[in-house]
Amino acid sequence: MTQLLVRYSRILEIVGDIVKVHVPEPEEGDVAAIGYGDLALIENIIDPDQPPFMAQVVQLDRSSVSLQVFSGTKGLSTKAGIRFLGHPMQVTFSPNILGRAFSGAGRAIDGGPSLSEDARIDIDGPTVNPARRILASRMIRTDVPMIDVFNSLVESQKIPIFSVAGEPYNRLLAQIGANADADVVVFGGIGLIFDDYHFFRRAFEEAGVSARTVMFVHLGSDPTVEGLLVPDMALAVAERFAVEEGKRVLVLLTDMTAYADALKEIGISMEHVPSNRGYVGDLYSQLARRYEKACDYKGAGSVTILSVTTMPGDDVTHPVPDNTGYITEGQFYLHNGVLDPFGSLSRLKQHVIGKVTREDHGQIMNTMVRFYAEARDAQQKQAMSFDLTEYDERLLRFGDLFHDRFMDISVSMPLEAALDLCWQTLAECFSADELLMKQQLVDKYFPQTHAVG
Repeated sequence: MTQLLVRYSRILEIVGDIVKVHVPEPEEGDVAAIGYGDLALIENIIDPDQPPFMAQVVQLDRSSVSLQVFSGTKGLSTKAGIRFLGHPMQVTFSPNILGRAFSGAGRAIDGGPSLSEDARIDIDGPTVNPARRILASRMIRTDVPMIDVFNSLVESQKIPIFSVAGEPYNRLLAQIGANADADVVVFGGIGLIFDDYHFFRRAFEEAGVSARTVMFVHLGSDPTVEGLLVPDMALAVAERFAVEEGKRVLVLLTDMTAYADALKEIGISMEHVPSNRGYVGDLYSQLARRYEKACDYKGAGSVTILSVTTMPGDDVTHPVPDNTGYITEGQFYLHNGVLDPFGSLSRLKQHVIGKVTREDHGQIMNTMVRFYAEARDAQQKQAMSFDLTEYDERLLRFGDLFHDRFMDISVSMPLEAALDLCWQTLAECFSADELLMKQQLVDKYFPQTHAVG
């Protein structure tokens, strides 16, 4: 007899959006028919015409099974009946999902044709076998100079954008999704307001990339549990595109702090012992399970994860960015509307710089950052009313040019154009002898027409 035919009616308690039901323990030697993450239908006897509530198993404690109800428990009675579906949450996967938008429950929300006949796959599966992973060796171009030139995004990398509320991180993420040279872009939004969802969708459509984009969106008004499902749905779809179709997939997630807050809310309702600042004790493991889906598959495609992690109070020691930093391979630090070259770091950039990019990439990157660091020192001297030398004046000019031409996130240009602009900027402020670079590169790329005498 399948679980769908068995109805459980002994509800122990309803707390918040959590329903606890008594399920007899399997006899010795029998396999448990209910698993963690399985879905269930809750039928309200008081109102038989009401559609059944969808719920998910979030805890198994001997004969007590805790269910998280997707749409909330309002109007639900302890006399309700529960039927388990025998499988975890599933998401539609087929070529037809490209260009579509789905809710955190996997329902299409874009008004497009029904996908009920398309294949469905389980979400939140195990991470890939390490034997199928290969060393990162390819770059994902974003046309953002502060990323492509100074902290290259590498296939199979997992890297967050650290920022604070009010910064234009969603605009940066949309720009990257529109310009990235990935085959498929999978977007996952958690706790978005409708305006943000509309902004992302319009940005992808106006850039002409919606046909290679899949969106999973959890709005702030949607049930909390759906926010927890968004990363798993996005990553499950991304894995299938990479493994089965050999696609280079870029996954964009915003905001992982909202994801952690959803974990915290559910943990409180389930009376879990809180950890640092009230977050769940396994926050690190929960984040790592998602980020470790990033992979370059042997003989197949790749999954690259770029996420947004907001830092409450700009506090990098907050549990979410703190744990994230131990898992990911660097970070992009966005503040005051610019990507900070000193706070940002890509730990995999050495795998591609100068190997799959132009020969001068590594040298020009280091030289530009060196001069910008000196420009910052000159700015401090100016702020403290010290006398400035002629060299200091040129450093200040360089700092302004660097900020306007590269750090502003609205700037978009191909990598080669950005490298050429780096050489031009250096030539406008310094002589060739001041660069301290390989002479063969200076002879080849330094524009003499703009050189400072």
